Amino acid sequence: QLQLVESGGGLVPPGGSLRLSCTTSLVMDYAMGWFRQAPGKDREGVACISNDGLATKYLHSVRGRFTISRDDAKKTVSLQMNSLEPEDTAVYFCGVRVGWHTCNGATAFTSKSYLHWGQGTQVTVSS
Repeated sequence: QLQLVESGGGLVPPGGSLRLSCTTSLVMDYAMGWFRQAPGKDREGVACISNDGLATKYLHSVRGRFTISRDDAKKTVSLQMNSLEPEDTAVYFCGVRVGWHTCNGATAFTSKSYLHWGQGTQVTVSS
């Protein structure tokens, strides 16, 4: 049974950095994504990485600050977050885009396009 476990969240001041990790119980030959959900808001896609790790896609507001990567040998997908802003505060989830090897298509940042999720990790950016 596929399981995803996120870790690495925490409390950081504005301008700080965090590195989130998502460990899967099985090797994923699909695109993987990071999403976030703030209180009272819908889950939004933040970053996506193709199955081969060669292509990525980012939410406009995090481009240049966040970097997604994957290490299939370790069954891990990571999200390096730099220059964090209070608006980045949310619970962060990783998901599997089952049936897709790429981050192409209009549904790359649609949560319904992902069939498996972890439990999430809280990121709070505050002074």
